[in-house]
Amino acid sequence: AQEEASRLVGLLSIVSLVLMFVVLYSRYKSVRLSALIMANIPLALVGAVIGLWISGQPLSVAALIGFITLAGIATRNGILKISHYLNLMRLEGESFGVPMIVRGSLERLTPVLMTALVAAFALAPLLFEAEQPGTEILHPVAVVIFSGLVSSTLLDTFITPALFSLFGRQAAERLAAQGPEDAL
Repeated sequence: AQEEASRLVGLLSIVSLVLMFVVLYSRYKSVRLSALIMANIPLALVGAVIGLWISGQPLSVAALIGFITLAGIATRNGILKISHYLNLMRLEGESFGVPMIVRGSLERLTPVLMTALVAAFALAPLLFEAEQPGTEILHPVAVVIFSGLVSSTLLDTFITPALFSLFGRQAAERLAAQGPEDAL
């Protein structure tokens, strides 16, 4: 039953990733920007896998559900950052370059950190009270989300701006040229 559930969750994960990409593409009309946003998912998964390994947790259905949740949170962080870069260009007339990317990254740092900290505080009872009755199912979910948020937040701070600087110019300038009437 666990193998069947794992296969089903794995299939639903793939469907979720495809649907996330489709929604991002429908909004940004750019494969590059959609891929840059979704690049946060592997950054989060690195921490989640390390967290499971350190805690000695097996890859269970609960952990897989945590991975899906984490993918959504990591994608949201990417949307916050990339959309802010684009809005700086469209609404405030910033030109594509390092100063705009640094400004956008610094302005989005506080919301991303606050989300990560609040989630960490909310997950703390499940992380540190793993032996309490009722937490055995939720503990792997908490480990995956907590450790993935840590890695995603730290790595996203440096990698997303660098990737956007390297690969996002053409799509960003195309979207910025459309004008401020439709903020991203």
